[in-house]
Amino acid sequence: MQSHEIDYKIIGEDIQIVEIELDQNETVIAEAGAMVYMHDGIQFETKMGDGSQANSGFMGMLKQVGSRLLTGESLFMTHFTNRGYQRSKVAFAAPYPGTILPIDLAQMQGNTLIAQKDSFLCAALGTKISIHFNRKLGSGIFGGEGFILEKLQGDGLAFIHAGGVVIEKYLNNESLRVDTGCVVAFEPSIQFDIQQAGGLRSMMFGGEGLFLATLRGTGRVWLQSMPISKLVEALAPYGRNSNKEGGSILGGLGNLLDGD
Repeated sequence: MQSHEIDYKIIGEDIQIVEIELDQNETVIAEAGAMVYMHDGIQFETKMGDGSQANSGFMGMLKQVGSRLLTGESLFMTHFTNRGYQRSKVAFAAPYPGTILPIDLAQMQGNTLIAQKDSFLCAALGTKISIHFNRKLGSGIFGGEGFILEKLQGDGLAFIHAGGVVIEKYLNNESLRVDTGCVVAFEPSIQFDIQQAGGLRSMMFGGEGLFLATLRGTGRVWLQSMPISKLVEALAPYGRNSNKEGGSILGGLGNLLDGD
């Protein structure tokens, strides 16, 4: 094993926590600010990069930093290591409600997973996190996930998070059309492309947007029921009116009296 071999437990239903149990000197890496709690013996250190290439030198470190800048993530990652004499635990939570998905990279095609750029939560030390360019310009502009995706490589456990419920599907030389924001991750054998949602009337009035993502090939894909963009859009009207309506049945009458 190149990556540290860690144990875990996922706690909760709608807003989940992943609790990682570490043996002595085992390490888990995580996005800055993801930690919820840690037991005695756990020490943390903030570093540039994922630590998968400790001997890569200054240029290798600079490349990792540049990759994280392109994906919009923090320059730094936090390394949590058990320095005690007994097994100890550290827990992490996603930044918004949804599902935490454990991925055994050793079971992925080529030990690689392609994921949306903000989905990574934590992973065993030894996991390499880099960028994956979507080669098709249309997919990058209209694909929801953008032109730049994240590539996770290794032979240990990695954890990604998604909004709402996660659905895993296996494509056997098939194609699947999906709402562009609902793609969480897929194996590298899957081709990701964007196509029009249909005719002009369907595109303008169908409510499904102008484009749909097409996943084609043989391999596994993971979909989310509520991407963060849809959650923000759904909650926005309540945020604008909450100071007036206050959740009351008289909110509408209050708006009339206010002249709204």
